[in-house]
Amino acid sequence: MSHPDLVPALAAAREAAAAAAEVILHYWRRGVDVELKSDDTPVTVADREAELAIRAILTKALPEAAIYGEEFGLDGDREGLLWLVDPLDGTKSFVRRTPFFSTQIALMHRGELVLGVSSAPVYGETMWAHAGGGAWLDGNRAQVAPTATMAQAAISTGNIKTLTADARWDALGRLIRDSNRIRGYGDFCHYHLLARGGVDLVIESDVNILDVAALAVIVREAGGVFTDLEGASLTLDTRSVLAGVPPLHAEALARLRR
Repeated sequence: MSHPDLVPALAAAREAAAAAAEVILHYWRRGVDVELKSDDTPVTVADREAELAIRAILTKALPEAAIYGEEFGLDGDREGLLWLVDPLDGTKSFVRRTPFFSTQIALMHRGELVLGVSSAPVYGETMWAHAGGGAWLDGNRAQVAPTATMAQAAISTGNIKTLTADARWDALGRLIRDSNRIRGYGDFCHYHLLARGGVDLVIESDVNILDVAALAVIVREAGGVFTDLEGASLTLDTRSVLAGVPPLHAEALARLRR
């Protein structure tokens, strides 16, 4: 897929995210009942209706693409064009009345992430990017910070439960001690901050590709580096993240390698 072909796809993804935002805000205002999935994670009618709204728009705009969604699974062949959709990433926050949740829509072409939209309607911002087109925050160009040393760095951690039992836990502790400050913004928030220069390094050990696919494109197009904790490019099986400004990503990767 050439870059010009991504422009209408990005328009469709932004339209789909806006439609999902309407659904999510409706239920945010009125409240919802909470169900538990088989893995004991919560789900609501907002999750399901938002995904249906997204699917309707994406299918019409790009009928040749498959869709893999958090709530309704895979529809189509995942080997070609593949939409990756998490209609309400952060349902646990949503049901606890905490505004750190978002809609994540990404497009993968033959295994490469080429487009991403991250919409956080209650938080009040939307970011988007496509390959070669830069990263954007509500219409303004986004760029990672020029931070060059760990002593200047702001590090944010998210889901790191498994990392606490990992051999790299002590290395992470040393990394934090050498940094300027440590935060735990989590979810979409620290990736938005990274892409717009607010933090310099993000570390997570327990993620799903649907949580971070769109954010990976955004951070990359903002000038950052986005891999897993082993330094590998993202795939459908990715479960960890190391994202940051280039010099700090390189240093953190070397220090965290097993």
